[in-house]
This record gives sequence, structure tokens and C-alpha cells, in this order.
Amino acid sequence: MSEMLLGQFVTLLTDFGLQDAYVGMMKGAIAQVNATLTVIDLTHQVLPQDITAGRFHLMSAYPYFPPRTVHIAVVDPGVGSERRAIAIQLQDGFLVGPDNGLLSGILDQHLAIAAVELTNSDYWRTSQPSATFHGRDIFAPVGAHLASGVALEKLGTAIDLTSLKRIPLVACTKMAGAIAGTIQHIDHFGNLITNIPGNEVIDKSWLVAIGEMTIPGKHTYADTPTGDLLALIGSHNWVEVAVSGGNAQAQLQLCVGSPVQVIFL
Repeated sequence: MSEMLLGQFVTLLTDFGLQDAYVGMMKGAIAQVNATLTVIDLTHQVLPQDITAGRFHLMSAYPYFPPRTVHIAVVDPGVGSERRAIAIQLQDGFLVGPDNGLLSGILDQHLAIAAVELTNSDYWRTSQPSATFHGRDIFAPVGAHLASGVALEKLGTAIDLTSLKRIPLVACTKMAGAIAGTIQHIDHFGNLITNIPGNEVIDKSWLVAIGEMTIPGKHTYADTPTGDLLALIGSHNWVEVAVSGGNAQAQLQLCVGSPVQVIFL
């Protein structure tokens, strides 16, 4: 293995929860490769098998880490099947995980340089990995090797970047005086986060239309009386619909994929 790099960051995102020891096992597998790595938990509370939510969380967190950070993501209902285990090098970091669309939010926003299928078992925890726990036996040790300076091409077979799986989300569409989009995520607070970029509405007068309902665009949650609906640019820089002091999802009974529109006044 190449000389270890100190002070490198590795992040973990899974749907494993915290009740079982799965996350701890992944961290142990990382430490077996390089105990000096700094491992940061993004979240382990992605709903089981919810690849779309995992995609959103990973995409949202990615910009806040230093260059060369290795992001290991495991929301993997196809574990043990023919789905590919992959690693991707971007201009400013690395991704490791299943090729099932989980990594595609970052790929939509950041330039990928190269990708490999993880076929070289020399960098796995074991040459006979569990059919149900590639997070521990493949992804964690591979991510640790990457963070320790191993070159991407040593990890496996090069693959065409255009072949990487994407999640087929509806793109937002600009129209005369409006932008049509969809709800791409619902957070812990019940805020309905759309796929309409906040940059499209900043410094403009606007509202959100959902069906026949219109919701005024505001700057902060506190700009609206408690219990009232509002729309604003959230911390992820997407337009979102919220209830001041409440839960928009519970009030509106909408879901990921529900259509929304921004209308300019």
C-alpha cells in the first residue's frame, strides 16, 4: 500500500440505524486499514432502502468537506446481486458505494474524472465478503485505502462514466413567469424540499402553487405566523414549503414526487 496520508477525512452515510453494531463494524474495518483517519457520520437514519433520500443527504453534505475527502455511502437493497460496487474520483473528492443511483446527486453537480468497479479483492476486508454486508467487507476498507493514498485504478476495473446509474427524478422546467418542479425530499421537520434552486427566486417576488393552493414566498420561518404555510429558500439552497412552527408534510399530505410550481409576481 502507498504511504498513508494523515489528516484525511472519511464520511459514512447508511440506512443501518444505530440500534445494531453495523456502523461500528464499518468503522472497525476502516481502522484496520488506517486508524489515523478521521471518520465523520453524515447520517445512519436514512429510511431502510430509501435510495432517493440517501442521494439527497449525500448530495447536500458533499460541498462542506475538504478536497480529497472520501464519502462512503451504503443504502443498498441490491447487495449481493449483480449491481456493481464502485468507486468514483471527482475533481475534489471520492465516492464509494453501490451503483444504484445513490451517488447520482453528486454526479449531477460535480465533475467525475474516473470510476472503477471494485474487483480487486486485495483492498477488501476479505476475499470472500458477506453477501449481505458489502459496507463492512468492501466499501469501508476500499474507502480507507483511498483515503490513505491508494490510486483509484488499483481498486478494480475502469468503467464508463456514462454507464453509472441515475435516479430518474423529474427535472425542474422553466416557463414564462413560472418554474415547474417536484418535491425531492421531506426532512425530519416535515419541510417539503423541492428541486427548484433557490438562486432562481432570490431577490424576486414569488409564490409556490400546489394544485389550487398558493403559498407566499418568505425569507425566514419567523416571517409567517405560527401554523401558517410559507415557502422559502432553505439551507440546502432549494425552494422548500414549510409550516411556521409546524409540519408541512403532515398538513398537506404530499410525498416525494408531488408536483409544485414557483410563480413569479
